[in-house]
Amino acid sequence: MRIGVIGAGAWGTALAQVAAKDDMPVTLWAREPEVVAAINEKQENTAFLPEVKLSPGIRATGRLGELAGMDALLVVVPAQHVRAVLAETPVGTTPMVLCAKGIEARTHLLVGEVAAEVHPHAPLAVLSGPTFAKEVASGLPTAVTLACEDAALRSALAERLASKTFRPYGASDVIGAEIGGAVKNVLAIACGVVDGAGLGQNARAALIARGFAEMTRFGMARGAQPETLSGLSGLGDLVLTCSSTQSRNFSLGVGLGQGRPAGALLSDRRTVAEGAFTAPVLRESAEVQGIDMPVTKAVCDLLEGADVLRVIDDLLARPLKKERV
Repeated sequence: MRIGVIGAGAWGTALAQVAAKDDMPVTLWAREPEVVAAINEKQENTAFLPEVKLSPGIRATGRLGELAGMDALLVVVPAQHVRAVLAETPVGTTPMVLCAKGIEARTHLLVGEVAAEVHPHAPLAVLSGPTFAKEVASGLPTAVTLACEDAALRSALAERLASKTFRPYGASDVIGAEIGGAVKNVLAIACGVVDGAGLGQNARAALIARGFAEMTRFGMARGAQPETLSGLSGLGDLVLTCSSTQSRNFSLGVGLGQGRPAGALLSDRRTVAEGAFTAPVLRESAEVQGIDMPVTKAVCDLLEGADVLRVIDDLLARPLKKERV
């Protein structure tokens, strides 16, 4: 199975490394000419994944047309750019594995829904789970959810990507895998705020638990299966990204918790903290559906410039109630 990877950020490069096991050929598309040159000449993505020696099977290109004829495409560009990039990509009926996590701000569509609009004849799968790119690219043990409604395609993709240190667990719930990955980005910002404001480990644990309740409420309203949300692509990813500054969303939250303005924090970043785009979309969708998501609302308030201490006080002053999902 010939694999093409669309997007040469840290995660796209790491997935290209996974697909290039045993030096199997992989074509990796990058927008930046300097990234293409570094990968092809130095076997290293010095801009986004430095100090990781890449497989000689990986060949970078700046031309999306060179992905024509692949047996599967891994889509690893930021959620807000998926539509534009796929519109330029020769896909046809080639299966697409969606590895971006988020909701399109303009339309409120999940990445899979965007991909289906742009290329309606291409089978879709979602790969999501608790993953830091550098650990994956370095061959450290990792498990992910690989969701696809087509069981035969799911099995073929899992077999192609699996290795001794990269273990895909199959699922059929594409919506659940997508929602887990999108919502956890917002909750990771909230956990970073807890860390940045010095609120302690008790508060972080409570926030993860209540944030997971928000994820579950929203996911089930959209048709997700509870077991998917409590698996690797939901709870697993949430735990990882809510506990480490390796997470772009968590580190953004740390800055917000320290009282730094969102605009300055976001402008400093070469990589995308996807939760900053997802949060307002998630809040609006939840309000339309009547879903209570106070943590998500608090993150939106902070991104819009609210005082961090006031936002925290408002959360802690909510009426006492029975614990529930």
